[in-house]
Amino acid sequence: MGGPGELTELLARASGGDAAAWNAVVDRFASLLWAVARGHRLGQEDAADVVQNTWLKLLDHLDGIAQPEALAGWLATTARYECLAVLRKKGREHLVRDDDLATNVVDEQVRALDASLLDDERDAQLWACLGRLSERCQVLLRALMASDRPNYKAIAEALGMSIGSIGPTRMRCLDKLRDLVGSGDYTFDRGGRPS
Repeated sequence: MGGPGELTELLARASGGDAAAWNAVVDRFASLLWAVARGHRLGQEDAADVVQNTWLKLLDHLDGIAQPEALAGWLATTARYECLAVLRKKGREHLVRDDDLATNVVDEQVRALDASLLDDERDAQLWACLGRLSERCQVLLRALMASDRPNYKAIAEALGMSIGSIGPTRMRCLDKLRDLVGSGDYTFDRGGRPS
């Protein structure tokens, strides 16, 4: 897909009810939205809701997009707000199970819980460090992490980058992330486990 001119045309056609143009816009930016949702550690259903709500918000504003080249940023920001709304709602819900009193916990369960807590602590530290990176690095790394085989062409178009700059930019972002992790209280072994 081409540059901002083509995106402007796609948005105009989509605004006029052209389903093929709308599908092209969705295809172009879907991995970005999923990357943002997954970056907030949402479950599959919640992430799908975030992505769907973001598309609905775009539909509501489709006629008013003055700067199509800024659409990727607008979508990422809107998805982030949707994620925060889901997380706030989840924070108000308190699920209680009968076995939460831990009266029948055996050692294997305790070990699994300890490992899970360490993983959660490691993940929280990594996400906190990721959150301290520039917006550009955060969006790029999340887009690249959204699938096992990221589509560099789609990511380059969505972020307004050349395909050839994705690799070097990713490396600079990862170097900054390593520096942030290294400056914290946490160190990680090669397997990603806290040491």
